[in-house]
Amino acid sequence: MPEKIGLGLIWLLGLLPLRLLAPLGKGFGMLVYWLVRERRRVVRTNLRLCFPQMQDKDREKLSRRHFRAFGRTVLEHGILWWGSEERIRSLVVFEGREHLDRELGKPLIVLAPHFVGLDMGGIRISIDYDMMSMYSHQKSPALDKILLHGRTRFGESVLVSRQDGLRPVVRGLRKGIAFFYLPDMDLGPKDSLFVPFFGVPAATVAGLSRLARLTGARVVPCITRQLPGAGGYVTRFYPAWEAFPGATIEDDTARMNAFIEERAREMPEQYYWLHKRFKTRPPGEARFY
Repeated sequence: MPEKIGLGLIWLLGLLPLRLLAPLGKGFGMLVYWLVRERRRVVRTNLRLCFPQMQDKDREKLSRRHFRAFGRTVLEHGILWWGSEERIRSLVVFEGREHLDRELGKPLIVLAPHFVGLDMGGIRISIDYDMMSMYSHQKSPALDKILLHGRTRFGESVLVSRQDGLRPVVRGLRKGIAFFYLPDMDLGPKDSLFVPFFGVPAATVAGLSRLARLTGARVVPCITRQLPGAGGYVTRFYPAWEAFPGATIEDDTARMNAFIEERAREMPEQYYWLHKRFKTRPPGEARFY
């Protein structure tokens, strides 16, 4: 019942113009900051690990900016899940889409790391392009239903259960269906390598390299940036990576993390610091969280 009330509130707020919704979202983010102590601690730990040279007061300011950016995206999901196609097009604009269009029809992986605007870009892309993506079922049936609705209500998007592994993805890639791939969460030691992220060994799934090696897929990175004020979002496609895959899976995975780190340094308040990115540690190393 609480989930349904929350979803109903997000639907109602989604009817507001963005100039009103954006500041409400920032306020909601600060409410989460003050009330959810565990997530505040996670964000602070991540920022301390990734920006050790930054003064404590500046990291704290960055932490609060992150919660405000996160809060905006939460409330603006009402537009994504129930808004019209025209409104979503006006909310999220494309930049560099020629890099994506150039690779369509061939095995293609759209590399989409976890920035706060990820869902904005993903659902906007689904309006114009049919792609595969992986999906994990949620504990809340109400939330699970609405997430599935939001991600499949345009076009003919294909959702692959994470429990099914990569075989369906490989088959789809070989058929020319692009794969919208979210690569940068700590999913435990299985199928992961420890490669640096901000200089800290991070358990990183090596699926990008393995898929590219199995299918010959090209990799086009995609980052969605939240604009300041109430300016909406920009989904930027980058040129396809050359010389990928490289010499080893380890090299490829390190290259991926280095790219994500570069983008996170450009807009550090928008990387998804709420996730326990360094939860899995090398044997014998102390836990961070």
